[in-house]
Amino acid sequence: MRVVVLLSAGRHPVSGRAILPPLEAQAIAMALALDPHCYGLHAGCTPDGVADAPGYGLPSLDLLTIDADVDPVPALAADLSKRKPDLIVAGRRGQGGNDTGLLPYALAEALHLPLLNDIVSAAQEDSDGMGRFEQALPKGAKRRVTMLLPAIVTVHPLAPAAAPFAYAKARRGTIEFREGPSGEAAPGLFETRSRRARPKLMRQADAESDGGGAAIIDPDPDDAARMIVDYLERLGVRRLRNEASRTTDHRD
Repeated sequence: MRVVVLLSAGRHPVSGRAILPPLEAQAIAMALALDPHCYGLHAGCTPDGVADAPGYGLPSLDLLTIDADVDPVPALAADLSKRKPDLIVAGRRGQGGNDTGLLPYALAEALHLPLLNDIVSAAQEDSDGMGRFEQALPKGAKRRVTMLLPAIVTVHPLAPAAAPFAYAKARRGTIEFREGPSGEAAPGLFETRSRRARPKLMRQADAESDGGGAAIIDPDPDDAARMIVDYLERLGVRRLRNEASRTTDHRD
């Protein structure tokens, strides 16, 4: 089985530095179990963040260099169409970088491939050209899915943990820079529309439902304190507190 891992440059939630998202490190571990010779693929202007991937055991990484404002989907789709991997593995969401988490879905649309989200395990079926996956469902449920390859899958956080980062592995890994297609920023699969002003919904004032209250502007401090106490008594808050105090005194 030929497996490729899609990589993106995330952002650390505290420092803001470029990192490899943890889900993609888990995707690398899953890909290595299926194909020891798997490789990573990234389209971007710099290797920041994704350059850490070899440290998690990825043998090689191909970086398609494109401008920062260019849609990466055409470059990735063109490369994958030539290599024709059996399985494309990606994280389920972005992590604060230029990624949005929608790229696997856009790529599946461009390549006309099926996509299975939130998988926690993957294996090759005995029958040729089939893959067996375990998919995470809401409320802790899981189900087994057998599907025809090639396909795209996204990894769930409940998948096996990533291997620890090792500098020796990082030195052994290779990064190949290749020129990606140039061009203007593509509009993508989603249409961009100008924001349309919407009327604001205001709740109708109702004296009975609001307790018959009135707005007091710049009241005297004593009057304000008295009104707050009266309001709490109407809500029953002060009464409950007094009852709790009497219960405590009775126990003492």
